[in-house]
Amino acid sequence: MDIKLTGKKVLVTGGSRGIGRGIVLGLAHAGAQVATCYRTEGEAAASLARELKEIGGDHRLVKADVSDPAEVEALAETCRATLGSLDAVVHNAGVISHVPFSELSDEEWARVIDNNLGGPYRVTQKTLPLLSAGGSIVFIGSKVATVGIPMRAHYTASKAGLVGLMRSLTKELGPRGIRVNVVAPGPVETEEPVPPEVRERYRNLIPLGRLGTPEDIAGVVAFLASDLARFVNGETIDVDGGI
Repeated sequence: MDIKLTGKKVLVTGGSRGIGRGIVLGLAHAGAQVATCYRTEGEAAASLARELKEIGGDHRLVKADVSDPAEVEALAETCRATLGSLDAVVHNAGVISHVPFSELSDEEWARVIDNNLGGPYRVTQKTLPLLSAGGSIVFIGSKVATVGIPMRAHYTASKAGLVGLMRSLTKELGPRGIRVNVVAPGPVETEEPVPPEVRERYRNLIPLGRLGTPEDIAGVVAFLASDLARFVNGETIDVDGGI
């Protein structure tokens, strides 16, 4: 069954690259009207605009940093002014770095936590007035939140925090008919090259024998944004090939 999102209005943060880009394009192909934000000007945003134009539909690209309260406020206002309302908000924007815990600075800890956890807090709060009964909030978490990984304590903590945020919002927003869920990807192959030895290691670890793709994640997000998921609430859905 193909998921149809015709008439749905969806905001996706961090949509110009990787998983976010796959989500934006997947939702647009399903018929949704998509607004997305990106942090920096460049070919990634420009090429996404071209692809969305080819798909057709009325889509919006907005330059906004989710760690900046003023820019989040402007993003929400753009959604209100151009879309009027939202049916789903997908929180994908985030940052990552690889630092041994003994060398992790206060500044880097704060940067990652504020982007990956603070960003979803800000965007949810500012776009909440645009959501109504039937609305869907989706946090893009990570499988590492439950298993951990060396040199990413700050990243893992931020993604684990999304689960707690989701569970609380599930209870608070459920009575308003708004669903909140987490999608937790495993290893995903994006535009960044994967070294052959890493690819082989994951091929052996993942029962399905391959890395995930942005399209694999986009399909689950589209489901959660659709009316097919109208009774799916408060869940963390691992999309990891069974690793």
